[in-house]
Amino acid sequence: MDASTRGVTHLRERLGSAVFARVAGPAGPETRARIHETPGPRWFGPHRPIRIVHGDASMFIGGLRALLLQSLHPLAMAAVEAHSGYRGDPWGRLQRTSTFLAVTTYGTAEHAQQAVDRVRAVHGQVHGTTPSGERYDAADPHLLGWVHVAEVESFLLAHRRYGAEPLDAAGYDGYVADTARVAEALGVTDPPRNRQELVAHLAAYRGELRPTTEAREAARFILLHPPLPWAARAPYAVLAANAVAALPRWARTSLELPRLPGMTEAGVASTGRALTAAIRWAMAPPRRQL
Repeated sequence: MDASTRGVTHLRERLGSAVFARVAGPAGPETRARIHETPGPRWFGPHRPIRIVHGDASMFIGGLRALLLQSLHPLAMAAVEAHSGYRGDPWGRLQRTSTFLAVTTYGTAEHAQQAVDRVRAVHGQVHGTTPSGERYDAADPHLLGWVHVAEVESFLLAHRRYGAEPLDAAGYDGYVADTARVAEALGVTDPPRNRQELVAHLAAYRGELRPTTEAREAARFILLHPPLPWAARAPYAVLAANAVAALPRWARTSLELPRLPGMTEAGVASTGRALTAAIRWAMAPPRRQL
């Protein structure tokens, strides 16, 4: 390996480690080893669509879009505002979410069930009343269903736009079916199992969605005030712009998110594809030298 190749490899490893540390937290390497190296049956085989989608860098954009879309359900937003601590510990929340996705997607069936049981225990303690007097309960199957379908649609859409290996129609239907396995374990009743059902479920929630002050404040925090060093803010802004562009127009309007001046959606998407490719390159495992 010559000096230039070593330099590129070193740069890739530094960038990949920095991104992984943010997403997975200080225990990330140990958690990754536990997830992937523990023998035993899994909920999903090695070639299932859920593994392809959740293993792609497009998840960064899909995750941001999901948070923005989920906030438009006033009961879900009230629970997040009162119980999640997203302002005080946003990275901790991200790391817990990413670990849950990794364990249920790639881990053993035993570890996946343990992760689900922990989440359900937390949900059992999250309940209260919105400022307008509506009761919310994080264990409510209907509310869990909204969080699920908003997340699945966001991950699927982001993968179709930015994924390295977009799936065919059957593959994306398979992805929705795979995620239903996790949703049912979490307490969702009759989750969608293909894209047609996903569209129908999303439409059924439309009448319950409305913007709140809390949702708009959360969107501003997520998009404009990320707890990041200055060097990371420009790449993050690209992810955020693509997440906003991927929202339906009514959701952007509800959250008072303006279109970027001087940029077409195609222009925004091209920056998203370039950045996700860079993240994918940085986080790729190093090739073994012969």
